[in-house]
Amino acid sequence: MRRIEWLAPMVLVALMAAAVPAVHAQGGPPPPPPPLNPLPPVPVPAGNPITAEKANLGKVLFWDEQLSATRTVACGSCHQPKSGGYDPRTVAGAPGTVNPGLDAAFGTADDIHGSPGVVLNTAGALQSSALYGMHTQVTGRSSMSFINSAYVPQAFWDGRAGTTFIDPETNATVLPTGGALENQVLGPPLSSVEMGSAGRVWADIEARLGTVTPLAIARGLPAPLSQYIGGRSYAALFAEAFGSPGITASRIAMAIATYERTLVSDQTPFDSLIAGTTTLTPQEQQGFALFGQVGCAGCHGGSMTTDNVFHYTGVRPAAEDSGRMIVTHNLGDLGAMKTPSLRNVALRGSYMHDGRFTTLAQVVAFYNRGGDFTAPNLAPGIRPLNLTQQQQQALVAFMSRPMTDPRVAQESGPFARPLLYSESAYVPEVLAGGVAGSAGIPQPVALEPPLAGNGDFTVGVFGAAAGAHAVLVIDEAEPPASGGVPATGSLARVDVTLAADGTGTAEAPIADDASLLGRTFYGRWYVDDASAADGVASSPAFRFVVFGANGEGLPLPVPAPAAPRTLRLYAGSPNPFPASTMLRFDLFTTSAVKLNVYDVTGRAVRRLYDRSSAMPGTYAIQWDGRDDSGRDLPGGMYFYRLDTDHGSETARVVRLQ
Repeated sequence: MRRIEWLAPMVLVALMAAAVPAVHAQGGPPPPPPPLNPLPPVPVPAGNPITAEKANLGKVLFWDEQLSATRTVACGSCHQPKSGGYDPRTVAGAPGTVNPGLDAAFGTADDIHGSPGVVLNTAGALQSSALYGMHTQVTGRSSMSFINSAYVPQAFWDGRAGTTFIDPETNATVLPTGGALENQVLGPPLSSVEMGSAGRVWADIEARLGTVTPLAIARGLPAPLSQYIGGRSYAALFAEAFGSPGITASRIAMAIATYERTLVSDQTPFDSLIAGTTTLTPQEQQGFALFGQVGCAGCHGGSMTTDNVFHYTGVRPAAEDSGRMIVTHNLGDLGAMKTPSLRNVALRGSYMHDGRFTTLAQVVAFYNRGGDFTAPNLAPGIRPLNLTQQQQQALVAFMSRPMTDPRVAQESGPFARPLLYSESAYVPEVLAGGVAGSAGIPQPVALEPPLAGNGDFTVGVFGAAAGAHAVLVIDEAEPPASGGVPATGSLARVDVTLAADGTGTAEAPIADDASLLGRTFYGRWYVDDASAADGVASSPAFRFVVFGANGEGLPLPVPAPAAPRTLRLYAGSPNPFPASTMLRFDLFTTSAVKLNVYDVTGRAVRRLYDRSSAMPGTYAIQWDGRDDSGRDLPGGMYFYRLDTDHGSETARVVRLQ
């Protein structure tokens, strides 16, 4: 087998590492990057061996939103293969994904682009958060990939999930070593921001799992997963996986960790390069050489492209996020974050622990300028690189197609997954209308699954009169916005007293009744308010369809599995753009490829990419707003078209003058 080094041809990796050191935040430079060998076998702790039954149970748990207090968030909500194992919702500028950061003020420089979690709640009763009101809260960091996570010695950006796994209920040591994944699982289900509620304990989760149907609110389950469940309860699945009855916190953690250890992305062109069975394009090869020459491999070396060490790299001032120091209490670790792997990195929608960059080109530009902030513990490898635009594009090219596993991009094979309830069209829909009161028009909060048998289907309201009497009415006929409060509701009529901030919550149990399946209901809040017409303010109505397990009873049929996708063209980023924009596309099968830019008359003005045979992967092509002759094109709308042997896609982009 041919051994590959992180080098330009015929240049020693040790020399490159010495020329551009990258410093370990905890003291001293790291060793030179290791040689590129195939990924080793997954390390497995002796106390939690991998079995098919346990891995399947872990997969069910990972993708089941019923683990969350509000039944709206799964582990898989924030970790999806199609986004390289990260959260596809986390994109800078996207609504509902901003955490205000250290200053607690939205719209300032320290804003963080994280993952949407749950509405603040206590035992499922919705409450108003000081930062988010009755909207979903957002995590204080972006998510990390769960793919290839079996190889990490500590989990989370700060590494707080360490190697010794202790049962959170008995305090007994379950795994003396190798338990980082098990420890990582323990955090989100209890977090009042991510999946939990104020005061939630593991007994609450265990009780929930003892009463629900596995993956009941998901749809489109992969056939092997559906066959594995086979109509069984969680109690039966746990008994099979662990050899005895019992749903416990440690078993939940060990099952999910086992599933994660089966998710190994090792079929990238990069892996074929290591094996000596493929070659790179000239641009990718240049990027590969630069990767070693300018020091990227100092932290992103080896087959996993990470040193699993913590560095402060100057993304934001070190004091804004303590980073690794929260674990070590070492000032030298202030702001230091773990080096993430670059495998499948081009599939991500955001980058860095705060999600502030949206393209790989922006990330490369950040390192090229030597970071944005400094501190005494800034890694010495962070300094201006003085790369040309063409060299930066080559680095992006190397990190794109060669690092992308087609199975991950297509969510196929071990990366196949169910469709989450929160991704479906069956989340309750808020309509228009309502009657204003002293605080404006009250607003409903209807997010939870209208599943037959959901005995705590919860609806909230905010923006209403403080401390007022309110009524939630749910009926098959839309309750009128005016004319008084209906005397009855065919599904529910619930009286509540609102809190001093004008918020409230009500439970409207949905019976486990087959006759309800597929029926549409409408809900509306009514609030006593002397300032409103006729003394009653009302919210907009919301609409939902009651469904059974896995979408049973829905009026729209569950779609048949689509034909395998062959290509995907993304929106340009940025768009509009003043100087340049990155155009990304995915190929899921080998094909001839052309990517051209056209003006509004249909005339081709720039030929960006033309290959007679391109391998599957993610591609990133930068357009500088020039035509084929190198002339600046005027501002206006342009179209870019991707043509392959298997189809075409077109998108538009606007160039600013």
